[in-house]
Amino acid sequence: MTDARAKPALAVIVGLAVCTLVACGGGDKAGTPTAGTQTAATACPTTGKQVTFPLLDKAKPYTVNVLTNLGSFDIRLDVGDSPCTTSSFAALVRKRFFDGTRFHRIVPGFVIQGGDPTATGTGGPGYSVRDVPPRNSLYTEGVVAMAKSAAEPPGTAGSQFFVVTGVNAGLPPEYAILGVVTKGLPVVRKIGRLGDPTTEKPTRRVVVLRMVVTP
Repeated sequence: MTDARAKPALAVIVGLAVCTLVACGGGDKAGTPTAGTQTAATACPTTGKQVTFPLLDKAKPYTVNVLTNLGSFDIRLDVGDSPCTTSSFAALVRKRFFDGTRFHRIVPGFVIQGGDPTATGTGGPGYSVRDVPPRNSLYTEGVVAMAKSAAEPPGTAGSQFFVVTGVNAGLPPEYAILGVVTKGLPVVRKIGRLGDPTTEKPTRRVVVLRMVVTP
């Protein structure tokens, strides 16, 4: 590959591939949902730890409110395009998996990335699901998608997610679409300015205090 620093869009692709490894590590913070769930093996096959979680109703709108120490923003989940990804994410939210995690990677003008309980770029829930994104997927400002390693198939999703802060991140349609920011985009932009473009590390600690999914 050419120098990743020479092309910002390539830097995002390389960073997402190298810095994020879903379905390995991250311990068992997510746990295993209990009664009243459908089996992941039946509806949403998992790689790694076998878990169960309820599937979201495609006829209902679901929103995740992300409260950080710098403000809050809302993500409208894309259940239609990513039924397994959104259902898994919602189950993790309800188990408070993300509370206390940090945005461990911030690339100004491109993405902010979080969802890793270890804040190392290698953590996750111990399993992954998969929703192949539509071929016409665009990763524009406010789009929220799931990070994966280069070795994983398109659409693989663990717990690490990124929010696009640039006009267009220029990414190929390989990252499962979680949803889009519908409220609080100024907060996302503010967080997106708090990264060192050389190291892609945050210049200030940005913590997810709480995530809540409704309904």
